[in-house]
Amino acid sequence: MFSKLATRVAPRVSPRLFSSGGGGGGAGGALLGLAIGAGGAAFYIQSNPDVVDLVPASKVAETEEKFATYWPRNVMMLFGPPGSGKGTQGPKIEAMLGIPQLSTGDMLRAAVKNQTEIGKKAQGIMKAGGLVGDDIVVGIIKDRIAEPDCKFGFILDGFPRTQPQAKALDTMLAEEGACVSKVIELNVPDSILEERICGRWIHKASGASYHVKYAPPKSMKLGADGKPDPASMLDDATGEPLMQRPDDTASALVNRLKEYHRMTKPILKHYQPHGVVGSVNANQEMTKVWADMQANLKSGKN
Repeated sequence: MFSKLATRVAPRVSPRLFSSGGGGGGAGGALLGLAIGAGGAAFYIQSNPDVVDLVPASKVAETEEKFATYWPRNVMMLFGPPGSGKGTQGPKIEAMLGIPQLSTGDMLRAAVKNQTEIGKKAQGIMKAGGLVGDDIVVGIIKDRIAEPDCKFGFILDGFPRTQPQAKALDTMLAEEGACVSKVIELNVPDSILEERICGRWIHKASGASYHVKYAPPKSMKLGADGKPDPASMLDDATGEPLMQRPDDTASALVNRLKEYHRMTKPILKHYQPHGVVGSVNANQEMTKVWADMQANLKSGKN
């Protein structure tokens, strides 16, 4: 009978529900997956050497709610200068742990695109290669982490940028009995970052990203100076022109790196006494970067 039920692991269940053989619902043991029965009724199958129990999805939801209420949230931070790979590593961590990555950069760019009041203020600062102020960032983050998908935890990318922001975050988390549980820094030499940043081109409509060295568009042609001909930089899918972000230039990068080293680095020192800070060499092959990242994510490994 049970063999006829379609099964899959439920992505909305916190990975913590799968971590121990005796947890999550009584004598049945660890949860294995979701069974879809007639009429779309959902049940979660438990593992047991002798018995297979069917646990209603409502019971699993109840357990999830207990985790959200009584266990501290998994609050992670990704640090690194522009072009260090936070946008690549973040989604991998997000998929592995089942918690959302929150990028202040993405939220701010959306505000700029929509030309909201806060977006207009941020636009001028980002064009100059600077970092937006606390008054713009703090409000966005505070509202975002209150949303339901953050109840088990979240990954912060681009926040906090300053010690006052870090202290404000600590205060917010302390109000619910939580704290920052992991901080990981991606390290890349400044000289390598210039090549990474200045070679980026994007398709504005879709967000598709290209790089003149690592992922060039099929249409790219080099001029007499050995640099890409801007007219040849076209999106592979649509043939539409690509563009470079105003702050993806050598001159803007100098300002951005100065700001990063001056203001962001001290945040690592702020959290080091808590034993939660780790470092990853992001100037190596992608598979090795991810392997180092996974090692850092393990409890007690820095």
